[in-house]
Amino acid sequence: MKMIIGLGNPGKKYEKTKHNVGFMVVDALAEKYQATFKSSAFEAEIAEFFMNGEKIMLVKPQTFMNESGRAVGPLMTYYGVYPEEIVVIYDDLDLALGKIRLRQKGSAGGHNGMKSLISHLGTSVFDRIKIGIDRPQPGRTVVDHVLSPFAKEDQPMILQSLDKATAASIDYLTTGDFLATMNRFN
Repeated sequence: MKMIIGLGNPGKKYEKTKHNVGFMVVDALAEKYQATFKSSAFEAEIAEFFMNGEKIMLVKPQTFMNESGRAVGPLMTYYGVYPEEIVVIYDDLDLALGKIRLRQKGSAGGHNGMKSLISHLGTSVFDRIKIGIDRPQPGRTVVDHVLSPFAKEDQPMILQSLDKATAASIDYLTTGDFLATMNRFN
């Protein structure tokens, strides 16, 4: 089994914000594989499909970003999923807008959703796809930046990076080799 976890905040209010790029990618995967998200008892929406005989779970925690681990940890325990079987997709302030970066481990880098995941999983060794959203403009707070939608002029660039992150996810699901996917997409 593999679990692809998109980080974001639930609700229409946050749907198109920078902080929700993880949700956007798992939504694209669900659409491609005709999987429907359903609420679960684990404070998460889950969509499932099979690829090459293996069950794939797409997960959108519904706990709000800062408590993502509260949903993911118990879900992984219940299904017997190990950290090496997950990929977490999320926004990164330290990457230029439109860039993606794949990593197999690392710190939270100040990202509260990742801090929560690392805390609940007890490890920082798991695969991740980071999508660059750039730093806020001078005079804007980080919170305002991540909770605002992308500027109209940035739409083509962010759509391209979402497509690339989706393609990287599909590559990994197809090959089962995150390191090879990382070498192709970084």
